[in-house]
Amino acid sequence: MSTTITDLNYLKIVLETALLTAQEPLTVAQLKKLFTEDIKSALLTELLEDIRLSWRGRGIELVKLASGWRFRARAEFTPYLARLNPEKPPRYSRAVMETLAIIAYKQPVTRGDIEAIRGVSVATSVMQTLLERGWIEVIGHKDVPGRPWLYATTRKFLDDLGFVSLKDLPPLADLGTLVVPESTPQEVGRNPADETSPLDDEADNLLPVAE
Repeated sequence: MSTTITDLNYLKIVLETALLTAQEPLTVAQLKKLFTEDIKSALLTELLEDIRLSWRGRGIELVKLASGWRFRARAEFTPYLARLNPEKPPRYSRAVMETLAIIAYKQPVTRGDIEAIRGVSVATSVMQTLLERGWIEVIGHKDVPGRPWLYATTRKFLDDLGFVSLKDLPPLADLGTLVVPESTPQEVGRNPADETSPLDDEADNLLPVAE
């Protein structure tokens, strides 16, 4: 079937189909590949906003995340969906959450920077947990003797929290409840020796970093 860029309703159907069947968020640049015509990014963004409005009030919503656009279930319906998959997500230890918070609000940081703030050493298992979860990544080396790795949060971290950029990060005290539901019993990356390192003294200094 032949279509032109003036057939906006058809273009929106194509966009909806791609987004509903995609496993990951799609950027505007990726969505442009759906069409042979040279469709401007501004027009696609306008169509995406129209689609978002047309789904308002339904159980599924179109959202813009750090990695692109995607459909997802509205938060108020997740308790119903959880009954189809009763397996609980893992609960992360305080050491993991404190380390994640430091990286999120002070990035880029080295492991030594994290240890200086927490006041205790950071276990390798803690860093590995965050790396495997896809929430942090190595972005380079600090220009000091030894050239330690610099860590920063990823787009997946923002996607999982439902944010577009680091500017959307909540107050530090709320970060843990967003990442880990209180009802999840299993703890990952837990080391009893790490549980005695409160972050409270640093909370006022950990502010979101502008992108």
